[in-house]
Amino acid sequence: MEWGCGVRELANAIDQLSAEDPSDIPRGLLAEQLIELHWQMARLQAQIARRTYVRDPDT
Repeated sequence: MEWGCGVRELANAIDQLSAEDPSDIPRGLLAEQLIELHWQMARLQAQIARRTYVRDPDT
């Protein structure tokens, strides 16, 4: 996988979510999506933390 490909895929996924109208989603499915979105947000925060603490090997 080329560098940055995952970030572009993430941006595309967010764009797809933005195009949806949450009021059109049945409540049960909306609840499932909210739980899944929170799990994915936690995973994304973990990746942000991994990249935040990368240190220069020369220091």
